[in-house]
Amino acid sequence: MPLFISSLNSGSNANCYYIGNDTEAVLVDAGLSCRETERRMLKLGLSMEKVKAIFVSHEHADHITGVPGLSKKFSLPVYITPATLEHSRIPLTPSLVRSFTHGKAVPVGGLSVLPFRKKHDGKDPHSFVVSGSGVNVGVITDIGFACKQVIKHFSQCQAVFLESNYCDTMLRNGSYPYHLQQRISGDEGHLSNAQALELFLHYKAPDLRLLILSHLSKNNNTPELVEQLFAPHANDIDIVVASRYAPSPVFCLEGTGRAAISTTKRKGVKNERQLSLF
Repeated sequence: MPLFISSLNSGSNANCYYIGNDTEAVLVDAGLSCRETERRMLKLGLSMEKVKAIFVSHEHADHITGVPGLSKKFSLPVYITPATLEHSRIPLTPSLVRSFTHGKAVPVGGLSVLPFRKKHDGKDPHSFVVSGSGVNVGVITDIGFACKQVIKHFSQCQAVFLESNYCDTMLRNGSYPYHLQQRISGDEGHLSNAQALELFLHYKAPDLRLLILSHLSKNNNTPELVEQLFAPHANDIDIVVASRYAPSPVFCLEGTGRAAISTTKRKGVKNERQLSLF
């Protein structure tokens, strides 16, 4: 059973990532409004009926804005740590609140969601690896640096949403005050283009097939810079830059081992790529 993944939006304005199979799916973060999440999923041919849970990485607004509305409308359980729930102050139906702990996988039908701690300036931030059908999909954004946990889990994934937030030169020479520059580039801030490339070059899995570079800064980065930096190192890996304004295509991954790439089309999606791992 293949996995279907898409970035519904990625950036400081909103973050939301879809990972699912033919029968169930999860959302990792829900920074878009409920209405906009539904609209984008419909455009991609994805069904909200398949979504069985929302996993929250941390309490910043660009990751949680749509959580209450989606959870209430579709009776979706929300997996969130107690500390993140306390600091987010999002109004959730108590019976729909679920907790998770670092290193303990959560089963969601045929999917398994493994949370792991990361360095970021949230109260209890986590990233996730969503697994199914022999495929591991990492959602690794909002990280200050590639700590041991990030390296460990990144190196086990066949597909990854990986943060490439800022260009060092643009940040240093831009309009942000010094204290904000320090926050962004600090160990609990965001991952730079150079840091993301270093992680990719040295720790990617041998069977990594899809890298979706995510959470680009509006003011301190450009998609063109990221593409130019990573393109020479792509080889047979499909590299995509996620947009802060629109959803990505739906990517299809199946099986494990050696990979072949083909293209297919789903309703509402043009030039969708299918990655078949067999």
